[in-house]
Amino acid sequence: MDKVYRRWRNPRHPAAAREGFSAFCRRAAELAGLPCDRSWMLDLDFVGDREMTRLNREIVGHEGTTDVITMSYFDEPDGWFEGDVALELIVNPDAAVREGAKRGTGYAYETALYVVHGMLHASGEDDLSPKPRRRMRRREHEVMSVLVREFDLNRLFPER
Repeated sequence: MDKVYRRWRNPRHPAAAREGFSAFCRRAAELAGLPCDRSWMLDLDFVGDREMTRLNREIVGHEGTTDVITMSYFDEPDGWFEGDVALELIVNPDAAVREGAKRGTGYAYETALYVVHGMLHASGEDDLSPKPRRRMRRREHEVMSVLVREFDLNRLFPER
């Protein structure tokens, strides 16, 4: 992965830190099993519930908000070219606040988890049925356990 583009369009939460953010994304991509030895770009867009609801309907065809939408071009041989955007993630920090409070993991951990979850989808993991969902949860745990040791998630995804 060569470059990480980051847009923060959620005014209710502070933007992710610039320092260390690209390193976090590169390490997460590596741990998720994405082709980090090739030239490609990651595009991340952080939005709120209202925008996520609209995008979820338009892109995925689902009603309501969600935590992350993954648009991966790795699956198709002609879907991306060296140096182009090969993975787009739309992440919802509003969902991270709710789920982090409910699960006791906190906002920063949940936001990072959504980035990892999207990357795992791009690497071929699925969570639509019980057996693949268990594998996805196991992979999330494996990746996140490394990331929490290597990065200060509260610094990367600060709360107000």
